[in-house]
Amino acid sequence: MIFHLSTLLGVVMAGATLPIPFQPPSEFEGKLGNYRSPLIFDNGARVTKAADWPKRRQEILRYWHGVMGPWPSVLKKPKVEVLSEERRENFVQQRIRIELAPGQMEEAWLLLPSGTGPFPAVLVLYYEPETSVGLKNKERDFGLELARRGFVTLNIGTPGGDARNPDLGKAKCQPLSFHAYISANCWHALANLPEVDAKRIGVVGHSYGGKRSLFAGGLWDKFTCVVTSDPGIVWDEANRSINYWEPWYLGLDPSQPKRKPGLVTADNPRTGAYAQLIKDGRDLTDLHALICPRPFLVSGGHEDPPERWTALNHAIAVNKLLGVKDRVAMTNRKDHSPNPDSNAKLYAFFELFLGKK
Repeated sequence: MIFHLSTLLGVVMAGATLPIPFQPPSEFEGKLGNYRSPLIFDNGARVTKAADWPKRRQEILRYWHGVMGPWPSVLKKPKVEVLSEERRENFVQQRIRIELAPGQMEEAWLLLPSGTGPFPAVLVLYYEPETSVGLKNKERDFGLELARRGFVTLNIGTPGGDARNPDLGKAKCQPLSFHAYISANCWHALANLPEVDAKRIGVVGHSYGGKRSLFAGGLWDKFTCVVTSDPGIVWDEANRSINYWEPWYLGLDPSQPKRKPGLVTADNPRTGAYAQLIKDGRDLTDLHALICPRPFLVSGGHEDPPERWTALNHAIAVNKLLGVKDRVAMTNRKDHSPNPDSNAKLYAFFELFLGKK
């Protein structure tokens, strides 16, 4: 269920208005920065009508998969085993073992709201799933809070358990692409549940999980809406935290030793797919465009300040070509960590675009 919005100043919840900005502040309105427009074909021709966008979208997708490496076959019926079950508040909490990739089973948490479905659902990505369901750090418990609000949530961690050395199995793609691949498999796991409405499945993650949700949303178009919390939505080699160049993200190069963790320098250069992406003048604005026209929220903090609107304006331009508006939003906070206000807007975004039972 996707709503067409003409203008939106806020979402009303519990008597309060939660502003979700779908337009940039005036100082960033119309500013496109130095990013390559996703509306330009590789041959230099410009996309001038909506009918041309599917061809351009496939060109972008083909390029990124070509640089990052191909996916294994997507699992349409991944294995899911229930290990334990207990009632918790207004939902059922299941400890499950799920097939993230062929032959790779990992433990995760599945939260199922009380009542009769089908419900909207959200895939929640983080280092480990315990944080997402509120068994560890607060304010990063997206899975718990969404379940309280009537969403089925599937909460997964890192394949193999080590974010800096994810288990890629037999896959021959970059780690971030592999994370998107397992998210596609998890989409199928959710869609196969009788409690879930397959047309209303979103994805979210914070920081490392935010990088994963951005790539999942861009590379798998069946996610109905996409939310990413402060991952760094563009390259930024001056920022140690926006480290897409690392081998556990896009810098994997099996032909040579792994680069030392840290900033890109002459002595510690770019490697892997990241080096090729930079050489070709590509940026994550391509991923933003692949999400269009689906709803896309950046819950920005220290890594994604308001000036990131200059990148998001390219996605707004794609949506304008496609005849839709108010699909790209960004909230901002000072710190990297989510807070109650940023999270309230994040949950409101999902309620707006995925609805409730």
